[in-house]
Amino acid sequence: MTDNQKKLVNILREMFQFDQSDLDFGIYRIMSMKHEEINKFIDELPAHIKEELRVLTELNTEADIAAIDKQIASTKGTDLSDAIKSAAVAELEKKKKSLAGSADIATVEADVYNHLTNFFSRYYDDGDFISQRRYKEGVYAIPYEGEEVKLHWANADQYYVKTSEYFKDYVFKTVYGKVIRFKLVEANIEHDNNKENEKRFFQLYTDKPFEIIDGELFIYVEYKTSKYTGNAVQAKHISEFVDAFKAAQTQVEFQPFHEILEMTDDKTLFERQLHRYTARNTFDYFIHKNLGKFLRQELDFYIKNDVIYLDDIDVQDEAKTKKYLTKAKVIRKIAQKVITFLAQIEDFQKKLYLKKKFVVETNYCITLDRVPETMYPEIASNEAQRDEWVRLFAIDEIEAQANDLFNTTTIAYSKPLTAEFLKQNPFLVLDTAFFSAKFKEQLIASIDNLDEKLDGLLILSENYQALSLLQNKYKNKIDTVYVDPPYNTDSSPILYKNNYKDSCWISLIQDRLILAKKLMNEKSIIIQAIDDIELRYLTCIGDNVFGKDNYISTITTLCNPQGRVANNVNKNSEYHIVHAKNLMLINGLSVEKKRIKQIKHRLKEPVQIRDARLGHYVFIRY
Repeated sequence: MTDNQKKLVNILREMFQFDQSDLDFGIYRIMSMKHEEINKFIDELPAHIKEELRVLTELNTEADIAAIDKQIASTKGTDLSDAIKSAAVAELEKKKKSLAGSADIATVEADVYNHLTNFFSRYYDDGDFISQRRYKEGVYAIPYEGEEVKLHWANADQYYVKTSEYFKDYVFKTVYGKVIRFKLVEANIEHDNNKENEKRFFQLYTDKPFEIIDGELFIYVEYKTSKYTGNAVQAKHISEFVDAFKAAQTQVEFQPFHEILEMTDDKTLFERQLHRYTARNTFDYFIHKNLGKFLRQELDFYIKNDVIYLDDIDVQDEAKTKKYLTKAKVIRKIAQKVITFLAQIEDFQKKLYLKKKFVVETNYCITLDRVPETMYPEIASNEAQRDEWVRLFAIDEIEAQANDLFNTTTIAYSKPLTAEFLKQNPFLVLDTAFFSAKFKEQLIASIDNLDEKLDGLLILSENYQALSLLQNKYKNKIDTVYVDPPYNTDSSPILYKNNYKDSCWISLIQDRLILAKKLMNEKSIIIQAIDDIELRYLTCIGDNVFGKDNYISTITTLCNPQGRVANNVNKNSEYHIVHAKNLMLINGLSVEKKRIKQIKHRLKEPVQIRDARLGHYVFIRY
């Protein structure tokens, strides 16, 4: 292949994520199934381009020759002198001969490859397509439909999937049936909703890297910050795993597992599986909401401005215009085929993302007065539940007491508990997470109209998927929504892909607000907490989703009287942005007034927003 062909093939292989062919989960499994079909398409692409150019060039040549023949016939039929006619005909014959031999496509083929490479690499970045709508070089266009004010950002057309580490152990088998397990022994991560300041990586647990248990190889892993900097940090740690196991091969007990070091396509089986394990936990990515439409629109812009040079068409000669048109037709035809392939994969990935996810586990917290007493003996003997009650309710401090006046006694805490103790404490909260599936099923079956009696729902999930799950059951039923998104500050940064800090953050927030709006009833309000870093954007997003006519107010909340230094200014306040779903239906909403002295001395006192319609307060804590 020529250098131009290699460049195009390389960018296509990167776009179709051939470098991730080792991964076998999610969209990568689908890509693997299509691998041969895509590979065949890429390999045959040079032949397709050459054939398209040949056909178009010959068609143009035949049309031009036919036009010259017409001119020759017309010239011969004029009343001009024989000498003039002969000279004119000779010139036309010379032009005809030149055209007949001009079917060589090499002069434009290189340009076609360059244009295809430039077009696709222009929008592709590290596994994703970035919606940079280029009208022409250095000039961008945004989708605008006549609004008075338009909010737009780089990833406005995309879902941003911010993954989090779920730290599952990982197991695989070799072709000879040997079992290898990656086991995480330590994960050094931020807790309590604190944001990571440094990126962490999966590394070999050097204190005890390998162990054989019951004929299985255990490889111990930890997750922490790295001593390395720059690019490919995780790849460097993967190399450390491989080097360490090569050294361990000198020990007899590890020699039966030598096959994980066998090479295939310049990689060992060990490296492939490590790549799968680490990537599964840490891949952030974008999903374009309509990649096919976006790329086709951009292709039109590109061809008009970078191939045909539409702005200069009035000063181009006819031959140059025809040459440009020939290239444009080939580029469009080939690019459309590539776009169709890419759009099919992206659309499938979008379906996977939007598809409602399975609930992995469900548990119930139920007070004992709702539990049949026949189940008390099993509850009393459950040590995990008893320990939880000791931790939460200090039941171990209950001592026996007698009251002769009312002839009542208090049964003391004992270990194990007794059914009588449970009867005397009917408002202890039982958590079914501590019990077997059979017990849980029996308990739930004993409660009539369970849904009606549930007065609270807690979901542990990625928030977009949780909101999607709630749509059917709670659509138009929620009175109040309170949102406390990441503040996106420099002091607590979030590691975003491609460094689109504000753009990714806006995409995350807007997609979730759209789902939240569907859950809200017509008289509901939404309150969003934020500081001044993203205040401007969050207000615009709220206006975008709910309409600026439904904006109620931005409430300033004193959060730190001493102030915190940021950009040389002591800031002591945060903000709560309030929108209604339908402001026309809102009446009697007010903020309770408090004196400054009260606030300074009672920082834990919440701001109270009284909703006269519903007869209750919404509490916003500092």
